[in-house]
Amino acid sequence: MTLSRAHLILFASFSSAALLGGAFLFQFAGYAPCAMCFWQRWPHGIIAVLGLAALATQNRLLCWVGALGMVISAGLGGYHSGVERKWWPGPSSCTGGGDLGGSATDLLDSILSTPVVMCDEIPWRLSDWIPLEILDLTMANFNAVFSLVLACIWVTSARVK
Repeated sequence: MTLSRAHLILFASFSSAALLGGAFLFQFAGYAPCAMCFWQRWPHGIIAVLGLAALATQNRLLCWVGALGMVISAGLGGYHSGVERKWWPGPSSCTGGGDLGGSATDLLDSILSTPVVMCDEIPWRLSDWIPLEILDLTMANFNAVFSLVLACIWVTSARVK
């Protein structure tokens, strides 16, 4: 049994919306997102909406755009994963490095008025809940993997006749 383009688009769009909803649930539960977390949310939001247009028109080009969006999301998730694990440096704006600019008073006012969430710190790990070292996965890791899977589903939807 092969799935129709409409089924694949619906699944991929709903999955992006569900991942975005899950991110908001984690935020509501007290896991404040960093700047890179927000970057990873944008493709899912855009693709969830784009999916409605793709579903209505059955346009293959929109399916390819959906795949591209999920590849971008996977890349952002992979990059964030590496920053979290200290494999490479992240943006100085959210990892504590670089020139912060402004006067000491401006910096202090900014720190006191804004909660700082560092991109190179891991607020949640699956291994905290399931004590197996192999399950040392973070939200950025999950986003990277799920986004790649969704990219494959979008490609499949574009290729279905």
